[in-house]
Amino acid sequence: MNVNINNLVSITEANQNFSRIARMVDENGSVVILKNNTPRYLVIEFNAAEAEQLADNEDILSVSKRLIDQNKQVYEVLSK
Repeated sequence: MNVNINNLVSITEANQNFSRIARMVDENGSVVILKNNTPRYLVIEFNAAEAEQLADNEDILSVSKRLIDQNKQVYEVLSK
C-alpha cells in the first residue's frame, strides 16, 4: 500500500478535528493516523472497505480449480 505523506495525521489531531479527517478521506481516499509517530489506524470510505473484502468471482473460480487439481485423487476416492 502506498501512503501519501500528506495523509498522515497524529491521533491528537484526529481526535480534535475529525471532520477535517473525514474531508481528507473524501478527497484522497484514505488517512493514516499516527500514534507515537507510528502508523496505527487507517481511515477509509466504507464502500472501499466493502470492495476490499469481496473476492472477485474469477479469483474464487481459479482457487477452486487449483484446489480440485491438487486434490484430484482424493475427490476420485470420495466420489466412489
